[in-house]
Amino acid sequence: MNKNRPVNLDLSTIKFPVTAIVSILHRVSGVVMLGGVIVLLYMLDMSLSSEKSYDELASLMALPWAKLILWAVLSALAYHFVAGVRHLIMDLGVGESLEGGKLGAKISIFLSVVLIISAGFWVW
Repeated sequence: MNKNRPVNLDLSTIKFPVTAIVSILHRVSGVVMLGGVIVLLYMLDMSLSSEKSYDELASLMALPWAKLILWAVLSALAYHFVAGVRHLIMDLGVGESLEGGKLGAKISIFLSVVLIISAGFWVW
């Protein structure tokens, strides 16, 4: 048995590199989008079922928590899209070095923040 290995690994004390943070958030945004697709499909069904259900959806979308959910789904979509494009660019051989990966991660975070803020203005 190896006595030098960490016994109690506290993740809050580890400083993750920006590339790891981008990768973890890419996975989280995919999970959020999976749940969001269910919500969006339900909203689509409500909007197409009848005029009454469309009016109910319109009144529901006036509530702040419904706008927050829609903004969260759009934010996950925006982040996942930008991070996916980053991966596609890396598949072409651009930004595969350590410094290139860090720069690409920072650019993807910046672009995602811009898109997420824009989605917030659109939803609210």
